[in-house]
Amino acid sequence: MEEMYSMGIAELLVAGLEIYAALGAAFAILFLTKGIHRVDPNARGSTLGFHLIVLPGVAALWPLLLGRWIRA
Repeated sequence: MEEMYSMGIAELLVAGLEIYAALGAAFAILFLTKGIHRVDPNARGSTLGFHLIVLPGVAALWPLLLGRWIRA
């Protein structure tokens, strides 16, 4: 019984991380195409290489960047 309980928690944790990652990936694509220039004017005219480099960080830190985008 105890194994089922801990497995349920692990499955919930993994499901939560999957949802967070999916939201982060969707946000990163939207942010890099529409919002990065509002948050950081220096990013205007940046290259595809720059966008590919910052993509994982944007996906991981999406709640922070969403807040900054809303305030900008």
